[in-house]
Amino acid sequence: MNNLLQTHSEKKSDYVNGLYNTSDRGFLEDKSLNKSLYELVWKPMESELIGIDKIYYSPSGLIHRINLDAIPIDQEITLSDKYTLIGLNSTRQFVIPNTVNIKNNDAVLYGGLRFDYDITELSQSILMTSNSRSDLVDGPLDSLNRSGSWNYLLGTEKEIISLEKILNSSGMNIEIKKGYDGTEESFKDIGNKLKISPRILHIATHGYFFPDPKVSQDLTFTEFQDEPVFKMSEHPMLRSGLILSGGNAAWQGKQTQEGEEDGILTAYEISQMNLSNTELVVLSACETGLGDIEGNEGVYGLQRAFKIAGVKYLIMSLWQVPDKQTSLLMTTFYKKWLEEKMTIPDAFHAAQKELREIGLDPYQWAGFVLVE
Repeated sequence: MNNLLQTHSEKKSDYVNGLYNTSDRGFLEDKSLNKSLYELVWKPMESELIGIDKIYYSPSGLIHRINLDAIPIDQEITLSDKYTLIGLNSTRQFVIPNTVNIKNNDAVLYGGLRFDYDITELSQSILMTSNSRSDLVDGPLDSLNRSGSWNYLLGTEKEIISLEKILNSSGMNIEIKKGYDGTEESFKDIGNKLKISPRILHIATHGYFFPDPKVSQDLTFTEFQDEPVFKMSEHPMLRSGLILSGGNAAWQGKQTQEGEEDGILTAYEISQMNLSNTELVVLSACETGLGDIEGNEGVYGLQRAFKIAGVKYLIMSLWQVPDKQTSLLMTTFYKKWLEEKMTIPDAFHAAQKELREIGLDPYQWAGFVLVE
C-alpha cells in the first residue's frame, strides 16, 4: 500500500511540476542571491528607457501574475512612481486599436449569487425580465463547506450595494443581479441582437481554471474520466470561466433542467458574446473569488474572452484580496472615474496610489490589474 501511495504521489508531483516549466515560459534560472524582483525583471531594461515615462506592455507567461506597478525600486519608490505603465492584452492593439462607441449609460452588477441549485427559485429568475431586481436574498448564508461546491460570498453583495450608490449619483442606469437572479441566461442576454451591451459590467463571483488533462495521461484516465467537459476539455477556453447562480449542480456533475443553462459560464461562451458597447468589465471577488484561479492560462483565458467580445478595459484580480480593502479600492476607483472625471487608467492608478498612501501594504492594494 505504501508503494502505491508513493507512486501516486510521484505522479501528482510530476503533473504539478509539468504545469510550470520555467524554461518553456522563457525564464532562465538566476543563481545569484538576494536579488529583488526589480533587479531580476526590470533593471536590465532601464538602459533602453532613458527619457521615457510612458510604457505599453503585453505580459507573457508567469508575468501575467505580477502587478508591475507595485514592484518596489527601493523602500520609498515603486515602478508606478517612475513610469506610467499601460498593460495591453496583445501588442496587436497598436495596429488595430479597440475603440468603443458608448451608446448608453447602463451598468449591470453581479454579486451575492446563490450557487446552490433551487429549481423553483431558479425557474422564477429565468422567467423574470432582464429589468427585474431579485428580492430572493433575505439574509447571509453560511459557507456551504461541501465537497465540490462553491460557497456564497457575502462580501460581494455588500460591494455591489455600495457601488450602486456611487453609480446612481453619477446618473448611471443600474441593474443588479444577485441571489438566484444572476443566472447564465441573464448574462447571455446582455448584448444580444435586440440590445446593446451596458457601459459597465461588474462581476463579483468565483472563477475557475483547470490545467490541460493531456499533461499526464495516467492522471487524465484515473481522475478526469468522469468529470464534466469544462474540467477535462482540450480547449483552454472551456477550462476557465465564471460561476453564476445555480452553478453548483453542474459543477458536481448533476443534470440541469432541460432547456436551461448550467450556471458555468466558460471563457469560450463569453468570447461569443457581443460586448462591443462595454467600456469596462470588472472581475471582482472580496474573499475567495477570482483570486483563487490557479495557473497562467486561466487568467489569460478570461482576459482573452472579454477582449474578443469587444470590451475596452478589464480589471481583474491576481490573488485573494481582503474584503474591506477590495471594497475600498473599488469605491475609490469609481469615484475618481465618474465623479472626478478621470480617465479609467488614471482613476485606477490613482485609487491604488491612494490606498498605498494611507498605509496599506502592496498585498492589500496591488491585487487588481487593469488591462486595456
